[in-house]
Amino acid sequence: MDIVVVMIFSFILLVFSILRGIFIGYPLILCFLMFVWLAWRKGYSLKNILQMAYGGGKKVFIVLRIFILIGGITAAWMASGTVAAIVYYGLQLMHPSFFILYAFLITVFVSFLLGTSFGTISTVGVALMVMAKGGGVNVNLAAGAIIAGSYFGDRCSPMSSSANLVATLTKTQLYINIKNMFKTAAIPFILATILYTIFSLYQPLNLVENNMDKELIDVFFIDWRVLIPAIMILIFAAFKVDVKISMLLSITAAGLLGIFLQHHPPSELLKYIFFGYTLDFDGPLKDIMKGGGILSMWKAAIIVFVSSCLSGILEGTGMLHSIEEGLIKVQSRWKLFVSTSVVGFITAAFGCNQTISIVLTTHLMKKPYGAKNIDNHQLAVDIENTSVVMAPLIPWNIASLVPTTTLMVSATGFIPYAFYLYFIPISNIVYLKFREVIQSNKD
Repeated sequence: MDIVVVMIFSFILLVFSILRGIFIGYPLILCFLMFVWLAWRKGYSLKNILQMAYGGGKKVFIVLRIFILIGGITAAWMASGTVAAIVYYGLQLMHPSFFILYAFLITVFVSFLLGTSFGTISTVGVALMVMAKGGGVNVNLAAGAIIAGSYFGDRCSPMSSSANLVATLTKTQLYINIKNMFKTAAIPFILATILYTIFSLYQPLNLVENNMDKELIDVFFIDWRVLIPAIMILIFAAFKVDVKISMLLSITAAGLLGIFLQHHPPSELLKYIFFGYTLDFDGPLKDIMKGGGILSMWKAAIIVFVSSCLSGILEGTGMLHSIEEGLIKVQSRWKLFVSTSVVGFITAAFGCNQTISIVLTTHLMKKPYGAKNIDNHQLAVDIENTSVVMAPLIPWNIASLVPTTTLMVSATGFIPYAFYLYFIPISNIVYLKFREVIQSNKD
C-alpha cells in the first residue's frame, strides 16, 4: 500500500511542477528521496539502497555523453552556417503550402538513416524549426511534426538503440521486429501524413513578407561547403558508423568551417559550443538563429540520471513484483496490449526515460505474455508500439524534454500535433479488439 501512495503522490508532484513551470528535476529528486525512505522502511540498509541507485544511474552514462554531443553539434552547425544553409536551400526548394508535411517526411527519412531521434532533432530538426519561426508557422504544430517524424527511426531503424535494446531484452531477431513494426505502423503513418498535409494547407510558410533568405546571406557565408557536416552525418549513417563518432566528426568539421568560412575566432567558437550560439548584433535573425551548447543539456542530464537511480531502487527492491503478478491475470490479447500500454505509460511517467520504460515494461510483461504462449516477437512489437512511442508524449520524460529543449518550444504545446506517436497504440488497440470480435463471431 505504501508504494501506491508514494507513486500517486510522486505523479501528482510531477504534474503540478509541469503545470506551474517548475524545473522537473526538483520534484524528481524529492520523489527519489521518498523511494529511498520507502526502501529503508522495508528493511534495506542505506548502503544497499545507494548501491541500487548507483547501479541504475551508471547505466545512462552513455546517454549523458550523447547529450554533450547533441548540445555541441547544434551550436557548431549554427556557427558554421550549416543550419543557415539548410534553411536557405530549403526555402528555395520547398513548396510553402506543404511545409508541415515536408517537416514530417524529412525527419522520418533522416531518423531512419541515423537511428536516433535526438540526433535528427538536433540537426535537421533545428533547421526546420528555424524555418517555421521565420515563416510564421505555428511552432507547436511544426514541433509536433518534427518530433513525431524523428521518432519514426528511433522506433524501427536497424541502427536505433531502442530497437536493438528491445530485441536484446526479448531475445528476438531485430529484422523480424522491424518487419512487424512496419506492418503495425502503416495505418498510423498514412493517417498522420494525411493530417499533416491538411494542416500544411492551413499553415503555409509565409514567404511574401519574409526575407529570411536574404537575411541569411547577409549574415552567413553560404555555399555547398557549409553543408559538409550534414552530408557527413548521412554518409556515416549509410555505413553504420557509431552515431557518437559521426556526431563528433561532424562537430569537428563544423568547427573548422566556422573558423575558415564564417571567420569565427577559435575561442569564440569554443564559447558557442559550450554556452550556445547567439548572434552578437540585433536583427531579424537574432531570436531565431540561437541555441544549442553543452550547458543547455544540464537539466536533461540531471533528470535522466536521477530517474535512472530511481529505477535502480525499484528494480533492486522488487517493489513492482505485485504488479507483475496482477498482470498475469489479464485474459484477452487486446486487453494484454492495453495493459502493456498502461504499464509503458506509467513507467515512462515515473522513470522519465524511454530506456527505463522499455526495461521495466519488458520486465513486467514477460511473464503475462509467456503465460498465454504469445510469441516473444509479439511482445517486442508491443513494447515498440507502447513504451517507445508514448515516452515522447510525457512532458517531463527525457524523450520529450530533450527535443523541446533543443527546439526551444513549449514542453506540452507540440503533443496534440504529434499524430504519428499516439496513432500507433490507438490503432493497434482497435485492430486487436476488432480481430477478437471477428474471431468470437466465427466461434
